[in-house]
Amino acid sequence: MNYLMRRLATFPLVLIGVSIVVFVAIRMVPGDSITAMLGTEAGLLTPQQRDALAAYFGIDQPWFIQYWHWLLGLLQGNFGISSTYGKPVLGVILERFPLTLELALLSMIIALVVGMPAGVFAATHNEKLSDLGVRMIAMIGQSTPNFVLALLIIYTLSAGFGVLPAMGEFSPLWQDPLRNLGQLLLPAVTLGFAFAASVTRISRSAMLDVLSDDYVRTARSKGASARSVIWRHALPNALIPVVTLSGIEFGYLLGGAVIVEQIYALPGLGRMVLDAILQRDYALVQGSVLFIALNFMVVNLLVDLTYVALDPRIRLREH
Repeated sequence: MNYLMRRLATFPLVLIGVSIVVFVAIRMVPGDSITAMLGTEAGLLTPQQRDALAAYFGIDQPWFIQYWHWLLGLLQGNFGISSTYGKPVLGVILERFPLTLELALLSMIIALVVGMPAGVFAATHNEKLSDLGVRMIAMIGQSTPNFVLALLIIYTLSAGFGVLPAMGEFSPLWQDPLRNLGQLLLPAVTLGFAFAASVTRISRSAMLDVLSDDYVRTARSKGASARSVIWRHALPNALIPVVTLSGIEFGYLLGGAVIVEQIYALPGLGRMVLDAILQRDYALVQGSVLFIALNFMVVNLLVDLTYVALDPRIRLREH
């Protein structure tokens, strides 16, 4: 509990650091929200009209004043108003987040269901032809960009079967589960393929290390079956590197898989942030990045607590 409280106490400090970086970075991008919104028509504005719009968007003050006002709003639960959507930033984020969360969960499930057994199989058949085959497929999966796999899937479906992935208006899971899964299955496979390749490689390496430990040899000498040795004795300790990789990857997926969401026309968090950057929607970019950073920290905290559940010795070392 002390460790948990110390970790939670660092959250505000990290979020303040992230907020300063993103606040400065988005304002260093050439252009402003007025030019992005009006395009070439922005050149037709009179100085008085531009000053009035700058005051409306709150960009007429020095950066320090703008940041201070935004920070005071955050402390009151106000992330600001999106200039693109004309709605509160937090509401826009929460509208897009369920899709990204569901896509990340599906991708992780696919990766673990495929990658973990493949890694264990490769480790238990070390240096055999089957091990070489698993490693080659994993290498191909890691070296193939997501957008290439996505385009290959779309081309195969359209040219080979005459169908296209379900795109367009997104259907939430609680409204139309079948249509929802139809829209997210192929994007989840696209993201999960590379993730599964990484899980396969890291689980294989971890299993090889654990299988050579003394307690595994002791279990074998006591007559434990091969299945019991692998799945009961060796696998729990081999899971720690896999949990680390899964936590990092899941945190990135919660930030939004921008390219995959763009290719499959999914209105997720990553695509929203990209559009907000292009539109110079300062409030939406700042609020989204802060929300993503909070998700990443929560995931990392859960990963650290999972270590203790998998290996009680970590608790002793922590004290």
